[in-house]
Amino acid sequence: MPSIWLYAEMGGGRLASTALELLARARMMGDVTAVALGPGARAAAATLGEHGAARVLFNEDSAFSDYIAEPQTDVMSDLIRGADPDLVLFGFTPDSRDVAGRLAARLDRSVISNAIDFSLESGVVRAQVPYFGGSKTATYRANQRPALVLVRPRSFDSSAVGGEAEVDEIPLTLAPASQRSRILERRTEVEERVKLEEATVIVAGGRGLGEASNFKLLDELAQALGAAVGASRAVVDAGWVPYAMQVGQTGKTVSPTLYLAAGISGAMQHTVGMKTSKFIIAINKDREAPIMKLADLAVVGDALRILPGLVDALRGRRGH
Repeated sequence: MPSIWLYAEMGGGRLASTALELLARARMMGDVTAVALGPGARAAAATLGEHGAARVLFNEDSAFSDYIAEPQTDVMSDLIRGADPDLVLFGFTPDSRDVAGRLAARLDRSVISNAIDFSLESGVVRAQVPYFGGSKTATYRANQRPALVLVRPRSFDSSAVGGEAEVDEIPLTLAPASQRSRILERRTEVEERVKLEEATVIVAGGRGLGEASNFKLLDELAQALGAAVGASRAVVDAGWVPYAMQVGQTGKTVSPTLYLAAGISGAMQHTVGMKTSKFIIAINKDREAPIMKLADLAVVGDALRILPGLVDALRGRRGH
């Protein structure tokens, strides 16, 4: 049976959602060994087992949160050399990219990056990677073992299967070379009411809203819907909203049940990050805007006039 390993990223004592998304796909191909490193890893092992990991290797040493990537790379390198898996999976996040890149240098392997799907058949790993802003997809084949593949968040829906993993603690000996870069300070942005990557409903705005102050209309709509608020790159670059709200190729990839785009033209840079949404509503003055062709429901009109009416209607139905 193929041997698949997963780097289960930890952050702030919590398991990254990308780990569970990758398990949903990987468990269909073979036994999955997940590696969780850092505070909270022991508790995360149970969740990983419930989502299909056959085995979980963990260590909760604070070194994994105090230093930058090198302790994780040390452990992953030693484990992989001893086990020789066919495939090692990483979420396409800043921290996991750092570990995967360093690991590739240690093992003298290449990395397939930004994949949206992958397969493992007869020992051959293939991955699908979008290009030209997501309008086309290329299939990459890994010619070495283990194949290292970074997979874009929200490529798969996580789902529990009720399993239980074999859990083993990894001994840790931290080399001096792994302590060269230490995190001195953390500054956390104030999180939105609903986390953008995990939201089932997202309302997003673009330049068609006219000015930054008009984003309050989206805040009101989001409150009425229990939604998260997103934005296009253009308004982030203009300084209207923080980068944490950006949806698109250079922002966050989302796949909600409902995505409402107000005043967004639908440039490829944006749509590549949200086109897998289950139902898309677009509000735009330009009936020929690219987003209107992608939408399941296209509303031609001024978002600044439509949004207040929509908010009032929703509040009226809910008795607010």
